[in-house]
Amino acid sequence: MVNQEISGSSKVAGLSRASRRSNESFARAQKVFPDGTSRVTIERDPTPLYIDRGMGSYLFDVDGRRFLDLNCNFTTLIHGHAFGPVVEALTRQLQRGSCFANPTESEIELAELLCGRIPGIDRVRFVNTGTEAVLFAIKAARAFTGRSKIAKFEGAYHGAYDWVEVSQAAAPHNWGDAIEPKSTAFYRGMPASVLDEVVVLRFNDVEGARRLIWSNAHDLAAVILDPMPSRCGLIAPKPEFFAAVQEATLKNGILVIADEVLNLRQSFQGASARYGLAPDVITMGKIIGGGLPIGAIGGREDVMKVFDASAGRPLLPQGGTFSANPLSMTAGLTAMRHLDHPAFARLEMLGDIVRDGIGRAISNLAAPLYVTGAASLFRIHPQAEAPNDYRESYPTPAGATLMKDLTRFFAENGIILPYGAAASISTPMARTDAEFIVDVFAGFLESHQDLLGEITVRK
Repeated sequence: MVNQEISGSSKVAGLSRASRRSNESFARAQKVFPDGTSRVTIERDPTPLYIDRGMGSYLFDVDGRRFLDLNCNFTTLIHGHAFGPVVEALTRQLQRGSCFANPTESEIELAELLCGRIPGIDRVRFVNTGTEAVLFAIKAARAFTGRSKIAKFEGAYHGAYDWVEVSQAAAPHNWGDAIEPKSTAFYRGMPASVLDEVVVLRFNDVEGARRLIWSNAHDLAAVILDPMPSRCGLIAPKPEFFAAVQEATLKNGILVIADEVLNLRQSFQGASARYGLAPDVITMGKIIGGGLPIGAIGGREDVMKVFDASAGRPLLPQGGTFSANPLSMTAGLTAMRHLDHPAFARLEMLGDIVRDGIGRAISNLAAPLYVTGAASLFRIHPQAEAPNDYRESYPTPAGATLMKDLTRFFAENGIILPYGAAASISTPMARTDAEFIVDVFAGFLESHQDLLGEITVRK
């Protein structure tokens, strides 16, 4: 039952009162963590929800409440929580050992699956996180081309590596001219030399991307892009945009790195294949680990040869104590084997139900909101028209307030909806779950007409 009668302020109080153990846990955490959390991405309203367990598409917090989980650990858990086949496979592997200095056959099997499934991947190297995958992909591009600069898209998130953090959090006061975006620091003390080595582009800006790639061509090792960048607004790419990037990079010997750490879940073959992009290198993570830490770099055989140590020191040495550990390999292989064509078709169907239902609810009330996304992903924007890039999706203060209230309303009604990021569907979800998401959203619109009226329609 959707609770439409509770005001925003009383909702916060109500949720807080029902979070006794979470509040107690947060008080303990503040004595050992700098801000009471171990990740900046932990959401709090006003304190975090501490989780006791997850099962299928649901989370259960330490206070006994159940939530439909649309975060799925930032889109990682495509099979939801405690997926039976992964639990069974991990139990068997734990009894045989958790990690070794030597390789195991499970890493070969997962690499074979990825090479056989995803176009353009001839060879794979495993690491521990998506950040590591991006880090080594960029290093590989530098080693292969002998150049140092990269180009990236404004507002796009590619993990915690200095060069890809440039302009990740650009804002109207510092992002500079629309024709030539400024490289902005992500944190205090970021070296100025890093800013000088990153060319910032705007997503879906065909002419701008072409011009800036050509004008920096002699120094660029790679252009890194997410085929549908979540932090930029989960915006669909224009076909002519990818075509322009592909042409400019190919003619100038610049590599294209597709960061599919998040968006590999868009189809059986990933997001690049879905949108007609032919990258030289693909970074992967999240779903390929079955819920355990993982990252991977895959790409053309000649590019991946920079990692080759068979004849001595490689152009790019890469190691890692837990890289290709058998637990992550086993969980990932099991999860990916269960992501067959029928599984992706069902995820697409559920995603369409949610996006179409949200779109109808918006239309019915002529609300100044918009929903973007594809496959098993969606994101709601506090604006009436589809954004084309990060700048167009950047919320106004009123819009940011509305989205906070939306996240709060969903939590009050038993759904975890990420704030300012992609929401994701998982395979254990039922059609009734998808319809419930739409019902809760419609209930929010009905009960928040005052806030909707404060949203400025973009001209």
